[in-house]
Amino acid sequence: MVQQTWTAVDDYFDGLLVEEDEALVAAAAATETAGLPAHHVAPNQGKLLNLLARVRGARRILEIGTLGGYSTIWLARALPADGRLVTLEVDERCADVAAANIARAGLEHVVEIRRGRAAELLPGLTGEAPFDLVFIDADKPSNPAYLEWALELTRPGSVIIGDNVVRDGAVVDADSSDPRVQGVRRFTELISEHPQLTATALQTVGSKGYDGLILALVTD
Repeated sequence: MVQQTWTAVDDYFDGLLVEEDEALVAAAAATETAGLPAHHVAPNQGKLLNLLARVRGARRILEIGTLGGYSTIWLARALPADGRLVTLEVDERCADVAAANIARAGLEHVVEIRRGRAAELLPGLTGEAPFDLVFIDADKPSNPAYLEWALELTRPGSVIIGDNVVRDGAVVDADSSDPRVQGVRRFTELISEHPQLTATALQTVGSKGYDGLILALVTD
């Protein structure tokens, strides 16, 4: 009953506030048809990413973890005509699906998908920095390393967003044997300790269940 309520509330607000057009619907459907994990953000969360990028006035965006390109489309649509989004994806099948979805949305001139392990690709981005917004939505055990690179590739005023940090509440379990939980915990601890970051975390419920995100601002 609780999940039904969460989904119904999302549907209500999405129907009034979230413009999920044909390209976004098709991207979500293609991701499902390809048998990719159903880990992409919900429509209202995609709209939140879009709004955060627009409020920031982002011109360069880095996404770590492309999946089927659903969140990529939301973020890319926040960019100005000369903006650029680089998204990193290790799984070739995901990258292929994302490329087709991004092309269908008419954004291939804005988005560049780089294929390979993010840990190996991130050092090659130093010459393209700084990025105004970094969205981290990949393998959680690597979140601490992704944060270190996000800090290398941003500047004061940049925004760093970490998705799926609540893990159905498992994040509070310091003794968890789940490396994803431990990765999120260390990620959060590093943010809290860093002198150039100020951040908050939000729990979310909705059509995607119970989870949450961390929003961090790079300060002077």
